[in-house]
Amino acid sequence: MGKNSSHIKFSAVIFARENPGREFDKTKTLRIVVLLLLAIGVSLNAGAELVTFTDGRILKAADAYLDGAVIVIELRGGGSMRVPATRVERVIADEVDDVPDPIPEFTNCPWVWDGEGLPDGIPYGKQILIAARKAKINPWLLVAVVRAESNFDPVAVSRAGAAGLTQLMPGTAADRDVVDVFDPSQNLEAGAGYLRAMLDRFESLTLALAAYNAGPATVEEYHGVPPYRETRNYVRNVTRWFCGEPSQG
Repeated sequence: MGKNSSHIKFSAVIFARENPGREFDKTKTLRIVVLLLLAIGVSLNAGAELVTFTDGRILKAADAYLDGAVIVIELRGGGSMRVPATRVERVIADEVDDVPDPIPEFTNCPWVWDGEGLPDGIPYGKQILIAARKAKINPWLLVAVVRAESNFDPVAVSRAGAAGLTQLMPGTAADRDVVDVFDPSQNLEAGAGYLRAMLDRFESLTLALAAYNAGPATVEEYHGVPPYRETRNYVRNVTRWFCGEPSQG
């Protein structure tokens, strides 16, 4: 597979083994169910959350969940606030390991577009390839991100409102003129474009992935990958799937 043959490729064989019987039909029924759940403000598995806003502010909250067009933020000291969903960049679990595992370093893991294709059998492979080409990123990187974000489920929705294959937050979707967040092509192109923006901003694959998960303000606050367990696991998984094993020595 060209110069990226050292990457761990998420092949159709691996996908079939890890997801027996999975189907990826985007049906109107599923959309209606998802939207109804969001409309009534479904709140499950509440816990400590870290909310990052599009203006760079960061707030530690007891909980945060989508309720229609707003995100309800339950404050740790009591009370709550309701903010337009488009003002929230990311919501992640506020969990920090006492001694976090180190993030592996990769000395040779090119993420730029180089014309490499994808084999048949990758879910939404054609749309992923088109989105990656437009964003000028390696399609296997986008495959790894989609795997981590939604496991290729086009109607996946988080409690905070991140939706679709690349788990676009409402603000990101609006900024990138997404009309239908559950449409694979629109979602992938917006997600790939946002990822490319993070790559250009931080000039580092590791930091760009951390920013994609936790928001760029969090990365800037910590001057590196933040200590949050969710983010660190996310970076480790995506880089392992895309880059392979880290260099030794």
